[in-house]
Amino acid sequence: MTDETLSCAFPIPMKKTPSLKGRGAQINPPSPYEKIVRDASPIDWALAEAEWETPELRTEFIETHPKTILNKVESPDIPMPWSLNPYQGCEHGCIYCYARNTHPYWGYSAGLDFERKILIKRNAAELLEQTLKKKTWKAAPVMFAGNTDIYQPAERKFELTRQCLEVFWKYRHPVGLITKNSLILRDLDILQKLASENLVHVAISITTLEEELRLFMEPRTATVRQRLKTVETLAQAGIPVFVMMAPIIPGLNDHEILPLVKTVAELGALGVGHTMVRLNGDVALIFEDWLKRTMPDRADRVLNRIRDVHSGQLSDSRPGVRMRGEGKIADIINAQFKVAKGKYLKDKKMPPFNLDLHERFKTQQLSLF
Repeated sequence: MTDETLSCAFPIPMKKTPSLKGRGAQINPPSPYEKIVRDASPIDWALAEAEWETPELRTEFIETHPKTILNKVESPDIPMPWSLNPYQGCEHGCIYCYARNTHPYWGYSAGLDFERKILIKRNAAELLEQTLKKKTWKAAPVMFAGNTDIYQPAERKFELTRQCLEVFWKYRHPVGLITKNSLILRDLDILQKLASENLVHVAISITTLEEELRLFMEPRTATVRQRLKTVETLAQAGIPVFVMMAPIIPGLNDHEILPLVKTVAELGALGVGHTMVRLNGDVALIFEDWLKRTMPDRADRVLNRIRDVHSGQLSDSRPGVRMRGEGKIADIINAQFKVAKGKYLKDKKMPPFNLDLHERFKTQQLSLF
């Protein structure tokens, strides 16, 4: 991996760093459920925004006590039948994150609150073990994350992700991880054990090769260089690794498809996937505010291209269409991925999950009693 790998093929004219350094969202839209937990009196948002620039905006960790930890995935666009999220909210601050819209259900905003009020599920590993050892549980791949990043900064303190991985290994259960944080390399020992039995897939999210864009768009994530190194390290350790270029934002990173696929293929990735950006709910307001602050001369162009791939809307909730988009721009993007995969990832694929080992392991354990 050389400096040429990270060269900026299409320089993006940035304005200035958003007023709240180290944060993605610059506003805090009110939650529609806010009356449940806060005073519902009218707020002067212009005044509130000015006040947010002065505090340090420390991250707050809030413990929750769920009764279950695995969520059944109903979406036809998601390949795994179950998901597990030990955290809610994410300090990474990715401006486009669809998971922002889940925070209002907790009485918080999808904006700054999503990045600085992190909900911690302390008993995640305990709940996971209770499920996996049930006689009625049938092994099926679990998507570890899917809502917020399992290796966000909070993981250094709480280690919930590592605790859950230990449970997956204990019960020889298949799991798929997705992250954009190089902290995953801390758990290389457990991942190698899981990989030795075909029990793990790892997806590393890389949206751009341009570090300046990454810094603005995903302010508290691992750098581009760190993520590329993570792909390489995982591959060399024998762990099946896949790269997600998600989301594609027309007008921002769609010109990077071929060079990005080429780069990660050379580092050992076995596949590449992508999704199209969609700005549902409050994410549209937060993203548009960010875009006009950082790239005012390009904002309208980018927003119009996003509308072009979603039938004139910034949002899209249609199963089967929302992840890929439609129209000429979407067709070009999807065609580029097809060409890139054929050129750089031909004959490469992720190994199938081992679904039988958990059942055999569980049978052996029950026989002991």
